[in-house]
Amino acid sequence: MANTRTLPARIDAVRQFNRFYTRQIGVLRKGFLGSAFSLAEARVLYELMRRRSLTASEIASALDLDQGYLSRVLRSFEKRGLIRRTTSAADARQSHLSLTPKGRSAFAPLERRSQADAGAMLCPLEPGDQARLVGAMHTIEHLLGAAPENGSNGARTYRLRAPRHGDFGWIVTRHAELYAKEYKWVEPFEGLCAQIVADFVNNYDAKKERCWIAEMDGENVGSIMLVKDDKPGIARIRLLIVDPKARGLGVGARLVDECVKFARKAGYRGITLWTHSILSAARHIYEKAGFTLTGSEKRRSWSQDVVAEYWDLDL
Repeated sequence: MANTRTLPARIDAVRQFNRFYTRQIGVLRKGFLGSAFSLAEARVLYELMRRRSLTASEIASALDLDQGYLSRVLRSFEKRGLIRRTTSAADARQSHLSLTPKGRSAFAPLERRSQADAGAMLCPLEPGDQARLVGAMHTIEHLLGAAPENGSNGARTYRLRAPRHGDFGWIVTRHAELYAKEYKWVEPFEGLCAQIVADFVNNYDAKKERCWIAEMDGENVGSIMLVKDDKPGIARIRLLIVDPKARGLGVGARLVDECVKFARKAGYRGITLWTHSILSAARHIYEKAGFTLTGSEKRRSWSQDVVAEYWDLDL
């Protein structure tokens, strides 16, 4: 929960953003996107275009519309020949709604105008700023619990790249934030992460070491480092992290796989790593990659009782 002293200012910021964005996308205009349809009517058409066949209850749930208001909209659409009703084969009390050819023709200009308006908003921005804007929008959706849309257009993709200016600071910050929130790990955990990053940057060996950043929609969502261990011929994995918004996409497994492939190419004979028993997702990734648990010990770290674990992989 937000601090009670900062919450009012944050509420004001949310309201200000809402006022800005409703004006930005023309929600308050009489006709949505210059059409004869209201925003709510256009959204009903969109849902029927996207999902082909829906019940009135499914539309009301998807759009959070009042059933009485939706019934009036649907009756109007039916009179204008935009939709058709088909009795459900499974339940005669239910009707499935779908767009007629006339309905699809009525929706087509809305789709073109919506695409053009979104493009006009993005085009003046530099590619990096476009990515930041889209990433911020996905962050809002994720934090407020938006469900992903069905279909390939709703698929989330990521890429791995080398670090850029500011990425090492992000690695430290995101580790500190996530581990404090999810595991209650506090000081000096952030200092440990900062020291690992500083050692990597200050002693970087391009032939034997690498750092990868996972990026999705222009936003950092994961990282990992492979560094030289104190033991000759052994590499060490450090600071694997996957942001909650990117979990379930295979980001962590891909990062570990890149480490293993690079280590083989660089001539290492093995990889070692240090983790903790509570990090079950990471442990599962290491196990699937072929690592073996070779040791563990109970300790008190970062204000918590933890079980440290040591995993190794022969190459």
